[in-house]
Amino acid sequence: MNLDVADDVILAVLALRVLGRDVLGLLRRVAAAGVRAGIGEMRRESGTEGQT
Repeated sequence: MNLDVADDVILAVLALRVLGRDVLGLLRRVAAAGVRAGIGEMRRESGTEGQT
C-alpha cells in the first residue's frame, strides 16, 4: 500500500467518523417523513382525514 492510498483511506475514515452522525440523523428524518406521508395517504384513502 503506497502513501497515496493510505492518505485516501485515512481521509475516508475521518470523513465517515465526522459526518457519520449527521448522515444517520438525516436518514432518520427522511424515514420519519416517509412514515408521515404514508399515514397521510392511508387516511386519505380511508376517508378519515381530520378525524381523531
